[in-house]
Amino acid sequence: MTSSILVTGGTGTLGRLVTPALRDTGHQVRVLSRHSRASEGGVEYIAADLLKGEGIEAAVDGAETVLHLAGAAKGDDEATANLVRAASRTGVTHLVYISVIGADRIPLGYPRAKFGAERAVAGSGVPWTTLRAAQFHDLALTMVRGMAKLPLIPVPGGLRLQPVDARDVADRLVELTLGEPAGRVADLAGPKVYGLGELCGGYLRASGKRRPTVPLRIPGKVGRAYRAGENLTLDGADIGQRTWEDFLAERVGGAAH
Repeated sequence: MTSSILVTGGTGTLGRLVTPALRDTGHQVRVLSRHSRASEGGVEYIAADLLKGEGIEAAVDGAETVLHLAGAAKGDDEATANLVRAASRTGVTHLVYISVIGADRIPLGYPRAKFGAERAVAGSGVPWTTLRAAQFHDLALTMVRGMAKLPLIPVPGGLRLQPVDARDVADRLVELTLGEPAGRVADLAGPKVYGLGELCGGYLRASGKRRPTVPLRIPGKVGRAYRAGENLTLDGADIGQRTWEDFLAERVGGAAH
């Protein structure tokens, strides 16, 4: 008999890739969603609200593995704490969490909440695996596309990113979800490190646009953290296969190189 896997955030960027891949391995897959919807494609959907703590135990009940992908701009730590309490009470044997590189080093609300969620997972009493990943290409594209709408593109000095393709992250998460609990595993980053100006330049070339840039300095602790590369893993990371240029060629077209 195949085991049951619960995926939170199963309709998001990662979830849309991970959920069918897990289903195709023969496992029973259910998705926790804030909104009710009919089962489809062999996947069951269960309504629950992680932040409010509503319906979680019913969603988790019967699942042997929980893959926690759901995230929001605020409240990830609280939502995850609600989830792990339910998981610890219902017999879950493996809790898998996706976090972000630099969660314990960047002094901003979002990474701090992700780090709080990491600690909730590690302290849950449920065997666990946590993967930290770099920013997705999709997020980088949303960011530079918005910046390219301005007459001048502000380029913060010293801000570097190593964006990773969501498909590479999804492949790794499927592997981790089907494997044994492994604690904190190696970070997953893209194959190249880019300055923000380089990311913008690649997008402008791919889209056939031209925009002047203006240098900008990020002040305070946040600026110092980014200039120090606290959002990067330059040594010891697992490396994805698809570059920013590969992604742009698929999504935007044109001469990304």
